[in-house]
Amino acid sequence: MAHEIKVEQEITSSPPAKISYEEFLAQSDEDTYAEWVDGEVIEMSPASDKHQDVVGFLGPLFRFWVEAHDLGVVRLAPFQMKTGPGLPGREPDILFLSKENLSRLKKAYLDGPADLVIEVISPESRSRDRGDKFYEYEQGGVREYWLIDPIRRQGEFYQLEEDGIYRLTAADSQGLYRSRVLEGLWLRVEWLWQEPMPRLMDVLKEWGLV
Repeated sequence: MAHEIKVEQEITSSPPAKISYEEFLAQSDEDTYAEWVDGEVIEMSPASDKHQDVVGFLGPLFRFWVEAHDLGVVRLAPFQMKTGPGLPGREPDILFLSKENLSRLKKAYLDGPADLVIEVISPESRSRDRGDKFYEYEQGGVREYWLIDPIRRQGEFYQLEEDGIYRLTAADSQGLYRSRVLEGLWLRVEWLWQEPMPRLMDVLKEWGLV
């Protein structure tokens, strides 16, 4: 009686092929929420409700301030920023680009560092925002980097010094953080955790813009 012989075949999956940054941009559209890191496309997780609250609060405020003072442009994710050769293509939650650097703004991405970047931390992005992105933005020359953690209710504000190193800049005794890049703009840090969050018009009144 013949014995049935079973042959098990090991199925191996090859790693995804690496692509250039130009290929990544070519296959992306305005709904693509991903980053390009060393030739690999990293899909971003959907944003949480609180994440959306913070971005939805800060984004319009920044746009109003920048437009009122004719300072440059503000972009919200998804929008690519590649701070320099050899560095990844990232999608900051919010970025500001000054008028003097508008030549960096291309049709589908920012070719060079923004002047100010804001990342709103999610549980899955905590190590990336505090680790990889922190050093990439520092190396790439982003002049000011805000790290907002809604879960921990922490705001960290870093300013790039002349030696090319980020220095943590604390809020003052009244809980106000004053931006260096956006001169005159200040933020009451507790606004970011307030429930419900402040109304846009109330903040603009405090800023003296309306």
